[in-house]
Amino acid sequence: MSNTDILTIKENQIVEEFSAFEDWVDKYSYIIELGKTLPIIDKKYKTDNFVIKGCQAQVWLFAEFKDGRVYYSADSDALITKGIVSILIRVLSGATPDEIISANMSCIDKIGLKEHLSPTRANGLLLMIKQMKLYALAYKTKNS
Repeated sequence: MSNTDILTIKENQIVEEFSAFEDWVDKYSYIIELGKTLPIIDKKYKTDNFVIKGCQAQVWLFAEFKDGRVYYSADSDALITKGIVSILIRVLSGATPDEIISANMSCIDKIGLKEHLSPTRANGLLLMIKQMKLYALAYKTKNS
């Protein structure tokens, strides 16, 4: 099984988990719960250098490269945002730079997340994905 398949499996698990909830109040509660499972970023990375610019909330994202794979940690000062970044990390962390760069993150559309976020939060979601892909691209470039 390729790692691209593993990303698809992770995305499908998320879609399945969200399908258990009838309405968006429950889905938001679940997103907040997911945020509590987020691998917390080391305090030394909670600086302006690691803030995702353009997000409504403060979001700090750090990536490290180990054994050909990218691992992320993050934090946010907003519960929903923290939950959203935890979903992204769950799918992408531990993948290779190429897998991250080519990931389409279809689970975001399948669970209807973008439509149920305010425009500024939806923009923040796209900025988080973009930053994760930029980290992957930087590690790919640096290590090729």
